[in-house]
Amino acid sequence: MVMYHEATRALQDAFGSRELADRLETRLRRSTFTDEDAAFVGSLNFFFLATADGSGHPDCSFKGGDPGFVRVTAPDVLIFPDYDGNGMFKSLGNITANPNVGLLFIAMADKPKRLRVNGTAEVLLTDSLLEEFEGAQALVRVTPVDIFPNCPRNIPHMQILQASAYVPRCGAERLEPAWKGFESFAGVVPPRRA
Repeated sequence: MVMYHEATRALQDAFGSRELADRLETRLRRSTFTDEDAAFVGSLNFFFLATADGSGHPDCSFKGGDPGFVRVTAPDVLIFPDYDGNGMFKSLGNITANPNVGLLFIAMADKPKRLRVNGTAEVLLTDSLLEEFEGAQALVRVTPVDIFPNCPRNIPHMQILQASAYVPRCGAERLEPAWKGFESFAGVVPPRRA
C-alpha cells in the first residue's frame, strides 16, 4: 500500500518536505508489530479510534480499559474489546461498512510517545478470545497496513490520577453510568448483555 497520495504529495511539494516524508516512511514505517510496539500498546489504558462509514464520513472515538485491554496477538494482529456503551455502535457499524481504521496510541506520562496504526478491522461477535476480555460484548481484530511512531514533541506531560470505575474487572460489580437512568432514556436502554 502506498502511504502518500496525490494530495499529500502536493502539500509535501508545497512545503518542501517530500524527501523528509520519504525518509520517514523508509526508516519508520512497518506493516507488522515489533515486540516494543506490543509492549507499548499493552501498557496503555486508552487509545483513539478513527473510523468512517461506507460514504467516507469520519468518526473518532476514545477507547479505554485497564492496561492490557489492547493486545498484539501476532505480528500482524491487534485485538481490542468493545464494552457496553451508549448503544449507537458508531465505531463497530462503521467498521462493518468500511473496514479501514486508524488507531492512535499516546503515552503522556514520564516519556511521551505516540504510535499510529492504520489498517483494516473486523468485528467479532463470537470468538474463542471473547471470554478472555472481561466485560467484552464483541472484539475488534485489526490487521495493520502502516505502523509508525510519531514525533512526541507536542504531547503534554500528564498523569492518570485514577482508573475509571466503569472499566469491567473480574470479580468487581459492574457500574452503570448515571445517564442510563435519566427519565429521557426511560424504556429504551437495553439490558446489559451477559
